[in-house]
This record gives sequence, C-alpha cells and structure tokens, in this order.
Amino acid sequence: MFAYRILTHLIALPVLLWLVWRVLRHSESWAQARQRLGGGADMRGALWVHAASNGELTSARPLIEALLADDPALRILITTNTVTAQDLAHSWNDARIVARMAPLDHRTVVTRFLQTHQPQAMIVVENELWPNRMALVTARGLPVIVIGARLSERSGARWGKTRLGRQMVAQISALSAQDKGSETRFLALGLPPDRLLPCINLKTAIATRDSLPLDWPRAATILAASTHEGEEAQVLAAFAQARTHRPELRLILAPRHPHRAPEIAALITKAGLAHTTRSSGDAPNAEVYLADTMGEMDNWYASAGICFVGGSLVQKGGHTPFEPAAHHCAILHGPHVDNFRDSFGALDAQGGAILCKTSAELADAMTTLSSADQTRLTQTATAALGPPADIGMLAKAIGARLRARQ
Repeated sequence: MFAYRILTHLIALPVLLWLVWRVLRHSESWAQARQRLGGGADMRGALWVHAASNGELTSARPLIEALLADDPALRILITTNTVTAQDLAHSWNDARIVARMAPLDHRTVVTRFLQTHQPQAMIVVENELWPNRMALVTARGLPVIVIGARLSERSGARWGKTRLGRQMVAQISALSAQDKGSETRFLALGLPPDRLLPCINLKTAIATRDSLPLDWPRAATILAASTHEGEEAQVLAAFAQARTHRPELRLILAPRHPHRAPEIAALITKAGLAHTTRSSGDAPNAEVYLADTMGEMDNWYASAGICFVGGSLVQKGGHTPFEPAAHHCAILHGPHVDNFRDSFGALDAQGGAILCKTSAELADAMTTLSSADQTRLTQTATAALGPPADIGMLAKAIGARLRARQ
C-alpha cells in the first residue's frame, strides 16, 4: 500500500495537467474536473454507487431502482469514470439520484470527497476496486459492498501474490460475485464466507421500461446499438447493400459515444444515405436515424426487429446481448465478444443469434431475416440466456446489511 501511495503522489502533477487538457479541448467542463478532484455540491448521507462506464451503470440500474424502492428515504450518489456514463445517469431524471465524476484515487482527493459527501456506504460495480478509496472508506467505518464482482483465475493468482490485493479483499464488507468461479477465488483470497451476498450476474437483470417506439415497421427496422469508431462504416456499408434488395429497410444508428455524431453523420453521407438526427429534433423520415442522445435506448430497442450488437466488429469485446434479448430483437453480432463470451457462445450454439464476421455477412443477414425468422431467433435467445437474475433478493440483502449498521 505504501508503494501505491508513493506512485499516486508521483503521478499527481501529470494527472492535473491531463484534467486541464481535457477541459481545454472541451471533453469535460471545469465543474467535472473539480468533481474528479473531490469537489462539487455535497450529497451528504447518500449511498455512494460507483460504476466505471455505461455498461456497468446500465447493469446496475435495476439494483439501484430496487434499493430506492426498498427505502423511500434513500438518496444515491453515482460516480462514473466517463462523461457519457454521467450523462446516462442524468438522463434517468430521478430526483433521488445525483451523478458526479469519480474522484481520482489519491488520498487527498478521496479524503476531500468523503468529507464533502459523507456517504453512508460505498457500492462498487464489478471490478472498480481502487486501493485508496477502499482504505479511506474502511478507515471511516463505512461498508464497502462489491456487486457483480469478477475475478479471473489469472487475476486471482496475481492478487494472491501481493499484499495489496489481500488487503483490498479484507476491506470488502459484502460481495456479490458475478459467477461461482469468481466467488470461489475471492474466498481463496481470504474473504470470510459470511460476507457473501447472493451470486448474481447483473447483466442478466436488464429491465424493459415504458418506451416510445418510432412509427416504423418493426420487422424492417434495424438497430445498430452502441457502435464504436471503425464500426459504423461497416454497418452503413452493410445496410446500404441490404437496401438494394429490401428498400423498405430503415436503420437506427445509436453510437456508444453520442459526441461522435458529427463524425458519424459524415460517414452516413459518404455511404450515400440520407439521415435525420435525434438531438436536433428531426423527424425520423429518412432511411437512417442517428440516435445521438442518452437514456433513450428502450425506445430504439422497441422500434427494431433486428439489433446489431456494437463493439463486436471491432476489438471492443462486444456489448450485452441481454438488452436486445429482453426487448425481443433478433441479435446480430461480430466476432469480438470476449466481454460476453459464454452468453454469445450459448446464443450461437442454440441458434439464438447470428455471427457476422464481415460487412458482407452482416448485409446478408439484414437482407434475409424475415419477420418469422426474427420471432424464431428471439424465442431461442430467451431460452439460451435463461431467466433474469433476482435483483430484488440482492437489494433486500444489501438493505439489511446497511440497516444493521445504523
């Protein structure tokens, strides 16, 4: 731990320069930079929930909503590493939730954050275990709760060889692992069995919400969900090719990072396609609708009979198949799905999704998937992925732990 503290002190100045650079290039505001340094209007007594980015925050949303439903007096302070995830939290429009940029893992910064907000506990989503945060929260006598925890065999072996890894595990008050293997590895690192919460994969608990679908024929509408740089051009090429055979096709293009909308608009034009843009208030009356807003994915899933899962034609590991499956979209995906390897493996093996390794294969799937094919794929996907996780059970277990400390 001492070596880690020395390291964070040594890199403090470069990090400060990095923050200034982000502000100057308009990636963040001065207010967001201050939040990263532990500042911002206080949210005293709230439950601190930290999630790295959009995927982790989306997976935690059903639990956050269950915790709020379980305790009407509860308020939640969400921190994230990315601006897009903060924007996503803001888009929920919940008066009991406040979103901030996460404090940097420096002792002075984290101390300032804790003094400002005085949270009642910290909930960490998945693998966001930062030594200074955990040590300083624990030193204040506050619970550190980890949900959706993942620990591979390699990471478990590496943690077991370091004093810092064992110290961090000892500071965990309660842990819900994503899978039994991770749970076993945390126990092997010294986590007491009585600190275990129900083992739940948060990503299987995606909840569908009221939506406002586009007035487009669903079977002829394709959603490209959470696409990345280098991927939109391939999707657009496939869509343009498919439209030569099925001119009634429409595409909703929802990039992972909406701030890239101008760049993507240029790609749409280059592909010879017309488009309108959601953030501009345009009507969806062209063949491509650029969905460059946050918090509206339920609308786009409800509009589309086919969903291409982004981050899979480029090496981003792929995004969740659980959201399109929950909304009964037929799933298409590329070869890069390491983030959900087992889930996509089950889908492909049972015929609940279509693997498209190239733009040409993606075009073929867009062209040939009939309404009946879409129904068959969605039914198979539901069976392959299994029932959703019981988030209510996990929320009650966490609530009981928090109340026991009051």
